[in-house]
Order: sequence, then C-alpha cells, then structure tokens
Amino acid sequence: MSVSLRQLEYFVAVVDEGSFTAAAVRLHVSQPGLSHQIQTLERQLGGPLLERLPRGVRLTPAGRTALPHARASLAHAERATSAALRASGVDAGELHVGTLYSISIGVLPPALRTWRRTYPDVQVRLVEFRHTNDLIAAMEAGQADLAVGPTPPGWDGPVREIGAEEFVLAAAPGTQLPGTQLPGTRAAVNLAALADHDWVHFTPPSGLADVLDSACADAGFTPRAAVRTEQAPSALNLAHAGLGVTLLPGNVVPPAFDGVLRRPDPPVQRMLSAYTRVRPDPITAAFVEAICHHTMATPTHLLSLLEPSRDPSR
Repeated sequence: MSVSLRQLEYFVAVVDEGSFTAAAVRLHVSQPGLSHQIQTLERQLGGPLLERLPRGVRLTPAGRTALPHARASLAHAERATSAALRASGVDAGELHVGTLYSISIGVLPPALRTWRRTYPDVQVRLVEFRHTNDLIAAMEAGQADLAVGPTPPGWDGPVREIGAEEFVLAAAPGTQLPGTQLPGTRAAVNLAALADHDWVHFTPPSGLADVLDSACADAGFTPRAAVRTEQAPSALNLAHAGLGVTLLPGNVVPPAFDGVLRRPDPPVQRMLSAYTRVRPDPITAAFVEAICHHTMATPTHLLSLLEPSRDPSR
C-alpha cells in the first residue's frame, strides 16, 4: 500500500499544531480518524513517527527524517495542481515566484499591482531568498514556477532579461560626500574617495553584501563595516541615522527620504531576468510580460532626490 498525500498532510498538521486535537480542528476531521491515518502511515513506513506525550507530541528520529520529505511532497503536489489549472487556461490557482528580498521590495510591487488587475483570481506566492545562489538552487529543486532575480549564468532553461537595477549611495542628511558634478549632469561620487568612510554593510548571507564588496574591490579598497544588516530598507534607515554610507538598489528608496543620495562612479548595476525551468505556461508567461512591462528605469521620485539642489550637503 502506497503512502497517500492525505496521510502526509495529516502528519505535517500534527507536527505544526503540536497535538492531534489541534490538527483535527485545523483539518476539519475527527480526532480518531486522524489518529487512524497516522497509525496507518507509521505501519507503512515501518515504525513510529511521533511520540505521544501527555501534553503534545514529539518527533522520533524516523519522524524527523520523514518530515522534510513530507513537506516537499505536499508542496510539489500543490504546484502541480496550480500548473495544470494554468495550462488548461483556467484563470485560477496559485503562481509561485522565487525572488530576492530586495527585489520583492523594490521591483515587484508595481508589476504585482498590474497583475492583480488582469488576473484577480490567480494568487501569487513569493518565495524569497537572501542570495542569488539560494534562489537558483531553489529553482533547480522545483520550489517555484519562475524566478525574478540576477541573470543566472549558464541557466538551462528559458531566460528573459528585464533590465538593469541601478544602485545608489545613501547617507545621513548633511553628510559631506566627495561629489563630482558637471553642468547639466547629476552629482556622482567616485567610490575610491569613500575608502576611509564607515559603511552600513550587509550580512554575508545577503547577496547585497556581494554587490557592495565587489564594487568597493573594483575601486581598490575593502569597506569598513560599522554595522551590518540583512535588508536594504534597514540599511537605508541606519545610513540615515548617521552610522555610515551604504550602497543599495535605488528602487527601495522611498519618496520621503531626506538624506544624501549620490550615484556611484563608476555606476553599479545588476542585470535582472525572469527565468523558468521549462517553457512557461500561459499564466506564467503573462506574469513575465507584466514584469517586463515595468522597465528598470530609475523611479521619477529618485531622479528628483538625486538632484544636486535636493542634497543638504551642498
């Protein structure tokens, strides 16, 4: 007798809820029926998965081994159902989009707004990661229908570039940054001139740490981190508080930011793409079009913030 998805769903629910009673309530089934399914699953797998305690449950070694596989099987089944609905032209289901945290904050919101107007019945689940390598590995493992992130080198599947993401330097109001400016142009800062500054850096798991380190290395120095954070919005707040200068995607800077902003010289950019493992179904393809419709041009409000006249240090 083969293991059923229902049995795996019951097993995961008991683990997540911490008790048979709470799991039965969540699943809208009787507790004896749920217990019977778990016992059947344990017989099929050759031993107990859960230790019944006076207050709650505890995973056995076999249960700890089985749990991640059970979760993966349920996730694959859910994605297969959504993909089948989309492939049949049904405007319903759920689209799993893998991306990076910074991209979900800066790039995706306008595209998602457009998407919801056209496909209100298709839910989008963002599967977010800190680093590009984690995003690529997740896509290879089938954890998302498509990815939106830095263009993956040598990707074995459809890839569509959506544009270059521009990075900017940010600092506290009144910070004197060594800028260069020509008539009719906007202020820029040679990164090499910031070698002696303190930096609001990113924690190593974040892909933004790689971007900052690479840009500074190209300028001939290693940034001196005063503080590290995982998220771009946090870095912007810390820079605004005077803890150092930071380098982050310009599209995460809000219109109300009143600190100092500069373009780095040379410019720092990363090319972004939407990519899938196989040829996208109609709904996935439509989402890619929605992403591409929103170009990576610098937001209008950011252009105004980069105006030399808005820089409090001038």
